[in-house]
Amino acid sequence: MEQGHRERPPAHETGPYLEPLRLAVRGALAPLPWWLSEFILFGLKQAWACLFAAIMLALLIVTKFVWQPGWPLHRYDFLFAAALAVQALFLRFKMESREEAKVILVYHVTGTVMEIFKVHMGSWSYPEPAIFQIAGVPLFSGFMYASVGSFMARTIRIFDMRFTHYPPMWQTWLLAIAIYVNFFSHHYLPDLRYLLFAATVIVFRRVSIHFTTDRTTLSMPLVAAAFLSSVFLWVAENIGTLTGTWLYPTQKTWHAVSFGKLGSWYLLLYVSFVLVTLVLKPRPPISQGDKS
Repeated sequence: MEQGHRERPPAHETGPYLEPLRLAVRGALAPLPWWLSEFILFGLKQAWACLFAAIMLALLIVTKFVWQPGWPLHRYDFLFAAALAVQALFLRFKMESREEAKVILVYHVTGTVMEIFKVHMGSWSYPEPAIFQIAGVPLFSGFMYASVGSFMARTIRIFDMRFTHYPPMWQTWLLAIAIYVNFFSHHYLPDLRYLLFAATVIVFRRVSIHFTTDRTTLSMPLVAAAFLSSVFLWVAENIGTLTGTWLYPTQKTWHAVSFGKLGSWYLLLYVSFVLVTLVLKPRPPISQGDKS
């Protein structure tokens, strides 16, 4: 990562609830070396961006250990109701804009469609009963995809992300559509994932993300950021299977999800990112002329 400079103070779009805390923490960390205080504040903002996903993972873990089969409400249905409540609270307390919620809804639908197809093809299964389900896919599962979109949208805002050398939008859309279609077509046709891996590098090879920790602007190649994010999603998927929320055919006894799924998440992240750019247009660094 490289350190950069700004022509004006960054816009910390952390919202009315985190911003006072950020300022208080920044004041408390003033005696520390700048790099350490920046790192701590980076962690605080990253945790805030991950809030929806963290809540969903916490619910998976807690319900796994406390839920009883004889309870009148199925565990999957509780997860669905809880996810709806969290989404409503995010909107009520302005932690998410209505425009972002619309994109997340689109991602929820596209994720659910893929879940229905994958479960039908036997790629994985949901072993518990549910009332709110379609073709064996509980409706809470769409929120697991939506949490990825929520994380991306919140990260872009909170870190005031800017992008250098962003490719034409038509290229990113063609890539996202090709990736999404391949998740279905590889069951009948040759799997093009390796070509798609190469395509992500070709399309985004020159793109760098410029993000503000607190008072410092750093940069990272977008492809590297996508890979690192996919590692965290692979870990999250292992939490999902460890709690028995969904299972792969090979998991008669639990074992870690194959690293091949890391590649799937890497590709799916590009679909997520392109959907988010519907409402959060990629902006260039301020030094390149964006004075907004």
